[in-house]
Amino acid sequence: MINAKAKGSKGERDLVKAFNEAGWGCIRIAGSGSSRYPSPDILAGNAIRRLAIECKVTAETKKYFDVDQVEQLREFSTKFGAEAWFAVKFPKEDWYFFMIEDLDQAGISFSASTSSASYKGLRFTELIQKDKLS
Repeated sequence: MINAKAKGSKGERDLVKAFNEAGWGCIRIAGSGSSRYPSPDILAGNAIRRLAIECKVTAETKKYFDVDQVEQLREFSTKFGAEAWFAVKFPKEDWYFFMIEDLDQAGISFSASTSSASYKGLRFTELIQKDKLS
């Protein structure tokens, strides 16, 4: 059985590969989450957009984020001039991407679920084509 950290790392590598194969530049950030400075899991960009992405792979139908995770992504993205996104891989689903504003807020935590993904989340192809829609 693969442990949660390895599953998350594999998910991040899969996203990096998908962005690069789509013609974007994309890298994983070493030590994200363990640095004293805010940093996302991956950075992706093209000539038009920069994305700071916090990635989560879950075996559940709902993924929770604490306020600190959300605020660190917001802080980094503001400083870096990037869009802040949470990417969540639910069981037997493709990746879904959520802006902070699209996460559900309950008390001191935020969440994304399979039910909210269908109307608030973007799939990978929708995310990377977002700049072409305007």
